[in-house]
Amino acid sequence: MIKLPKYWDGIISQHLNRKFSRPIARFLAKNTNFTPNQISFLSFLVAVFSGAAFFLKQNILGGVLAQTASILDGVDGDLAVLTGKTTVFGGFFDSVLDRYADAVIILGLAYNTLTSNNNIWNIVTSIAALFGSLMISYSRAKAESLKIYFRTGVSGYAANRDVRLFIIMIGGILGQILITLVILAVLTNFVALKRLVDARKILSSKG
Repeated sequence: MIKLPKYWDGIISQHLNRKFSRPIARFLAKNTNFTPNQISFLSFLVAVFSGAAFFLKQNILGGVLAQTASILDGVDGDLAVLTGKTTVFGGFFDSVLDRYADAVIILGLAYNTLTSNNNIWNIVTSIAALFGSLMISYSRAKAESLKIYFRTGVSGYAANRDVRLFIIMIGGILGQILITLVILAVLTNFVALKRLVDARKILSSKG
């Protein structure tokens, strides 16, 4: 039996998502011909449906689909290992689709709240949540290109994709869409700025 690697995961992935994603990956590897890239695309489609559900004000469905997409996002990597189909392109493909998926979900949330109360603060909050979500991913990728790795504390865990999608699930189930956007906007931009400060300290210490 192939032993799956111990990936560095976010808090939600460690304690929740992997309990579902790894058994799913093992089942798919043993009983189907699905490829890792197909699962990445499936996760993207589920996220698109989540955004569409929020667009249509089906908040509970949107939240559940967002968390489902998060779980599926962990399946492709494990499936790649189990089937011997790990590729550099696969990781790149998954990362690009994740960014599109995140944007679609947040746009769905934004439309949801703007049609209920179209004011300047809702617009600003929605834009901040979108930019913050994208900057979280970019700040990590750019830092890692400089050999800086955020693996602990607020910079490492607080605003990872698994955490953001879990927050969206809770917000959707509770019907608190604007509050969800506020939390995402504050959390993501705070962490992105903290990473900027952390990176400056690390690079300065290296001379």
